[in-house]
Amino acid sequence: MESQHLRDLHDLQLRREARPDGPGCRVERVGAVVRQTGPAHAWNGVLWSGLDAHDGPGADAAIAAQIAHYRAAGLSFEWKLYAHDTPADLGDRLLAAGLAPDGSETVMVAEAAALPRGVPLPEGVELRAVTDETGVRQVVEVHERAFGTDSSRLGRQLLDRLAADPGTVTAVVALAAGEPVSAARMELYPGTDFAGLWGGGTVEGWRGRGLYRALVSHRARIAAERGHRYVQVDAADTSRPILRRLGFLTLTTTTPYVYEV
Repeated sequence: MESQHLRDLHDLQLRREARPDGPGCRVERVGAVVRQTGPAHAWNGVLWSGLDAHDGPGADAAIAAQIAHYRAAGLSFEWKLYAHDTPADLGDRLLAAGLAPDGSETVMVAEAAALPRGVPLPEGVELRAVTDETGVRQVVEVHERAFGTDSSRLGRQLLDRLAADPGTVTAVVALAAGEPVSAARMELYPGTDFAGLWGGGTVEGWRGRGLYRALVSHRARIAAERGHRYVQVDAADTSRPILRRLGFLTLTTTTPYVYEV
């Protein structure tokens, strides 16, 4: 499938027709905006907007309406802006309204069944499925060591999903002599062609040894077994070359614009 058609399918299934991604969350379409609202520890924000490319004032009004919505709920939120969204100056308008851009990522997609299988692990490393609180703590530990950020919200979100709807999420941790050294998760979107690969963090000292590729392969196999044709990644600069070599296509870029209450 051509990248343009694949991007359109991604926009339709994962953005315009998005479903809530956790307990207590709801997805609403308000005018030309699709947004999710949930608990404070959930992901809150704008998933898609179909704003008129020639109507700047209309875009400004839509931005103001989302700010008012989340402020009334006492929630910080993220407007997930994609490079092909309109109007072309939407990023500038978000910035002027008080939202701050975070790091841009590259949206990449591959056919799950076409990705390499059985990528070898370093000697002494095993993969373990995350199914309980202990496993979630290990995922959080890896993310905090790998990325240097507080990942407690991720832990709460993952626990919520595993308890309420385990069929829509899977996570895996790589253990070396019992120590968690790499971890990743996958969001499974029922009724769509896609599964989303997230995380993929490896602690310093274990990088460059194939763990990231092994975790991609592991999750892609599960996605294919569960009937999802494609796996999708919002890739950081460090991941993009690895994914390209594995066969991922670039669809677009995305930048989160964050509003703090």
